Amino acid sequence: MANNKLIVSLSPHAHGNDSVEKNMYGVIIALIPALLVSLYYFGLGSAVVLSTSVAACLFFEWAITKYILHRESTVCDGSAILTGLLLGFNLPSNLPVWIIIIGALFAIGVGKMTFGGLGQNPFNPALVGRCFLLASFPAQMTSWPVVGQWTSYLDAQTGATPLALMKQAIKSGDASVLEELPSSLHMLLGSPELATSGAGSLGEVCALALLLGLAYMLWKRIITWHIPVSIIGTVFVLSGLMHLANPVYANPFAVILSGGLMLGAIFMATDYVTSPMTARGQLIYGVAIGFLTVAIRNWGSYPEGMSFAILIMNAFTPLINIYVKPKRFGEVPEKK
Repeated sequence: MANNKLIVSLSPHAHGNDSVEKNMYGVIIALIPALLVSLYYFGLGSAVVLSTSVAACLFFEWAITKYILHRESTVCDGSAILTGLLLGFNLPSNLPVWIIIIGALFAIGVGKMTFGGLGQNPFNPALVGRCFLLASFPAQMTSWPVVGQWTSYLDAQTGATPLALMKQAIKSGDASVLEELPSSLHMLLGSPELATSGAGSLGEVCALALLLGLAYMLWKRIITWHIPVSIIGTVFVLSGLMHLANPVYANPFAVILSGGLMLGAIFMATDYVTSPMTARGQLIYGVAIGFLTVAIRNWGSYPEGMSFAILIMNAFTPLINIYVKPKRFGEVPEKK
């Protein structure tokens, strides 16, 4: 009977037609343009990585729910599929299957189900899996195949990503290294010009595809603009100031269009469970992620800092929710 309690909160009441399934599958639909682009540029490698990641996440969520938690299966709510897609989008297209399966196990088993399942995890599960793989298999996780090798998988030719070139320019103090970067237009649209260097992970090859997903989610009101705009805007402003001060730092358009910034800002930082509830809290959260991303990219050991920045701010989300609360209905401000 305890599980069938009817809990009614105080009025006013509002009815909504949102559900976990509707929102999860909405985000999955928003990822379709990026999925198609990754298949176009990476071919077999993309198909193997994404299908393995999704299948492994579904299996581990089903197995853990059934045999360890002894609860009704939640594999149909779309969250495991979404975790698998996002994990796959954060991986290189030549990653061995067994490493992908380990990442999926860590993402679902540790990042999600250890805390009780969807709605209770403090950290984004896909990023937990990605960062675990980066720490455990750094060589495999930082070997980026060039685009256009449709039938190659494990034997794909690799190259330096735009972020690696930016890091090289900073370390060497030689701004001429940045001349090897693809143009901002090519990074926005996706282009064969990216074949001259490693394009990065599956979800980094075409910013426009991710922006189409953002437009769809805003249209369907799956997310609000506060987190993605505050992240991208903060990175753009800080990168622009640094570029003006010293041309060894890449121009802000190249910075926001390269790496996993768009993917993280649009699809991972906006995770309902791990992001703040209020609009003001989301702006604080987004600005902090943008600041940390710029700091890690420019002065950290890894060229990319988006994943680490999001996970760090995931940990601060409960504090943001405590100190940035919405005004209660009917509340009268205290007189000082």
